Amino acid sequence: MELLGEISTTSESLSILRLAANASLLVQAVMLLLLLASVVSWTVVFRKWFTFRDLGLASEIFEDEFWSGGNLGRLYQEWRQPRRGREPEGMASIFVAGYREYTRLSAKSPVRPGPDLVDGVHRSMRVALGREVETLESGLSFLATVGSTSPYIGLFGTVWGIMNSFRAIGAMEQATIAAVAPGIAEALIATAMGLFAAIPAVIAYNKFSNSAEQLVNRYELFMEEFLSLVNRQSHSAAGD
Repeated sequence: MELLGEISTTSESLSILRLAANASLLVQAVMLLLLLASVVSWTVVFRKWFTFRDLGLASEIFEDEFWSGGNLGRLYQEWRQPRRGREPEGMASIFVAGYREYTRLSAKSPVRPGPDLVDGVHRSMRVALGREVETLESGLSFLATVGSTSPYIGLFGTVWGIMNSFRAIGAMEQATIAAVAPGIAEALIATAMGLFAAIPAVIAYNKFSNSAEQLVNRYELFMEEFLSLVNRQSHSAAGD
């Protein structure tokens, strides 16, 4: 009966909130840090999810219009204008930068229709691509940092909490389950919180890194196709 009463008392004292409130200041600081990291990482996850979704849909819409056979000048005038209060993004931004440079260089008489024109358009599109890559990769380094460091931060809190528990046990004449369990449990909460912060961050990082790579490959393929089109048009204009 005494053992049952002791176990009942122990289970009542193992409430997660109570354990966190009774933990040492250092373990509480570790828990708070991991909680903040988890909240921020989930904020980044949702923000990146919407970003990749919008960029993927915008690329599909733009590609449909680009390959529909319409006039590129009209397409440029349409996509260069801000949409919903936002500047052109993704593939449209690369196209706008390239076509703007194409029209600027085409109006200059010293520019040769072939290599000079294509090289100038290519450089302009590369700059636009670099800005798009920065947008795609923003926040991913934070997810990688949370995913790689959170388990170790949680483990540090666990080790510190268990050290305090063993020191408390050493000061007791007789150690009981009720006296030992809360200290060890509060220490293990730090490890659990570290894993809770790290696992979603790692999954999201891998998913978004793969999505970013696919979009960048898609942008680069479009650039090559557009440059080929510019090259053909410049040679045909030179022949005329």
